[in-house]
Amino acid sequence: MNRTLIAALISTILIAPAASAIEVYKDDVNAVKIGGFIDARVINTQGETEVVNGASRINFGFSRQLQNDWKAYALLEWGVNPVGSTDIVYNNRFESIQEEFFYNRLGYAGLSHDKYGSITIGKQWGAWYDVVYSTNYGFVWDGNTAGVYTYNKDDGAVNGVGRGDKTVQYRNSFGDVSFAVQAQLKNRAFYTCDVENITQEACEELWATSSTSAQQVEYNYTYGGAVTYQATDKLVLTAGVNRGEFDVTFGNGGTSTAVDLIYGMGITWGNFEQNGFYAAANVNKNENHDTDNIGRLINDAVGVESLFSYKFDNNIRTFISYNILDAGSNYVIQPNYNTDPDDVFKRQFFVVGLHYVFDPDTVLYVEARRDYSDFTSADKAQQARMEVSEDDGVAIGIRFTL
Repeated sequence: MNRTLIAALISTILIAPAASAIEVYKDDVNAVKIGGFIDARVINTQGETEVVNGASRINFGFSRQLQNDWKAYALLEWGVNPVGSTDIVYNNRFESIQEEFFYNRLGYAGLSHDKYGSITIGKQWGAWYDVVYSTNYGFVWDGNTAGVYTYNKDDGAVNGVGRGDKTVQYRNSFGDVSFAVQAQLKNRAFYTCDVENITQEACEELWATSSTSAQQVEYNYTYGGAVTYQATDKLVLTAGVNRGEFDVTFGNGGTSTAVDLIYGMGITWGNFEQNGFYAAANVNKNENHDTDNIGRLINDAVGVESLFSYKFDNNIRTFISYNILDAGSNYVIQPNYNTDPDDVFKRQFFVVGLHYVFDPDTVLYVEARRDYSDFTSADKAQQARMEVSEDDGVAIGIRFTL
């Protein structure tokens, strides 16, 4: 049993992106740590310049040593907005911007054993994130093509690929191979309507009238798994899959089932935090897994993310990343809002960054994005709505980690 590997997986994957923590209490049995970071930045994009929050968060970690080498642990993490609310949309939460000072990011409890592995229950990073996390190190424009931040760049809670809600997860390792399997145990029904600017209550009422423009959607359990192979001290290979189902009942009584599926693999060389060269890439194929920039379900798409970095001895780290999520044309299986069924969806952009690492916990950075997306539509108003959340930009900021 590779105890170092399983310990690293528990600390790095479940609390990813990784952050150091301050131990505030420890005795022979219990320990408490506080972690997180404050990230404040000035960003220019979409014709505006503002001071904005950079996904700042605070977390509290608890651990307790039990008999027979078992260990209990828990994590609570909240996102914080230290700079106040803002109207600009720029990052990975275009339609889910949190105006509250605190909002829930993670919360789980679990048990671990060097031999028997670990099991955790709660809101936690999904097994799919094991496959693709190694390209998600940009501070400002993180990856939105790896199938993690689903439903128009939200946190992946609904289908368990990001910070999954109501997730049960088991992890273990054997030698240089580790794995994670999970199930998302939830029951949820909601309503969708092919009508713009309609509330959930009004949509439900429309469905009750047997309207053909309204649907009741049940999206319940999901399942996923991932495998990681530490081939050498620098080379890591990953692969994984995640699956769920939409059960749709139309207002006219008809029914349909759509499978939410994503699978893929990744490769990583080196360590992003250490001096020297770092490279990572992943590719995925997905079906009914994400939405376009105005909320329409994408029938199928291929996503690729890559990141190449070099950290010099003088504490300067440079990187470049390339991301693409290509659904092609005719990706809308059921036309919504009277739109062109031949709309094109290709999210594609480069990011370049320069970080000055005073120490691992204090980083001054400049990052810039160049967008090459294609959202061609015969409906130019629709095309403009698609394009508004993808743009060039530049940001400068500081990240202070606890």
